[in-house]
Amino acid sequence: MAQLALEPRPYRLHAVPRVCAMGAGPLSVIHAEDAPRVSVVIAAWDEEESLGYVLPRLPRGIHEVILVDGNSTDRTVETALELRPDIKIVFQPGKGKGDALRAGFNAARGDIVIAIDADGSTDPIEIPAFVGALLAGADYVKGSRFIPGGGTDDMTFTRKMGNLGLMMLCRMLFGTRYTDLNYGYTGFWLRELHRLDLRSDGFEIETEMNIRAAIAGLHVVEVASFEGPRVGGVAHLVPLTDGWRVLMEILRQRVRPAGEALRNAGLTPAPDAEQPC
Repeated sequence: MAQLALEPRPYRLHAVPRVCAMGAGPLSVIHAEDAPRVSVVIAAWDEEESLGYVLPRLPRGIHEVILVDGNSTDRTVETALELRPDIKIVFQPGKGKGDALRAGFNAARGDIVIAIDADGSTDPIEIPAFVGALLAGADYVKGSRFIPGGGTDDMTFTRKMGNLGLMMLCRMLFGTRYTDLNYGYTGFWLRELHRLDLRSDGFEIETEMNIRAAIAGLHVVEVASFEGPRVGGVAHLVPLTDGWRVLMEILRQRVRPAGEALRNAGLTPAPDAEQPC
């Protein structure tokens, strides 16, 4: 595991190259008898076409798979149950990806939570790499398409530039050293959920999670990940609108007290966590 060159910050960031070949992976990370229980959370809205690709690619040995349905009008729920009868279905109370993920996280009963997308763009075969990074000492793991071994087939030039600009803004405001900001492949120990204190309802949830992890002083690891194209269905992301929501989320986090999430959980923030930049 190669450590990035960092300035002193209230969180630690490492990068892990992508070492899993397509169709293979260190499944023993999950299969070990003393391995922690892994909960996989999938937010889905009209993803009937994609689930036939996503669910069969989940590694064996996962404790539970939670599908959060956003009031789908197709056979998303029925298809999920047909493909995986043991899947746990949660119907989200509100609207938006953030609302769905928060509902899924709250329903998780494992030790580790991994969030993937329902459209097939985040490959479940990479899950063992995320779990391995957590077992190696990380508190929070985020996928990166822009470190060695990562990549994307689903990102336009405009979206890449937008992601870069927002990422640089986070670096200036929060002192982060992330190489990717708006990517939904993430994982964390469930015990750290209260420290993230998530509130976003839309796609900006991905940015909120990454910023809150840094502010809370978590040990963050970036895992190289390859983003594929959507397998089926219709994309719900609206680049301009959702990009604006991400920008507003970054600014909200800048004025939100850094220790607020810890105080809400009855904890005392570390001295340097109050001033992350």
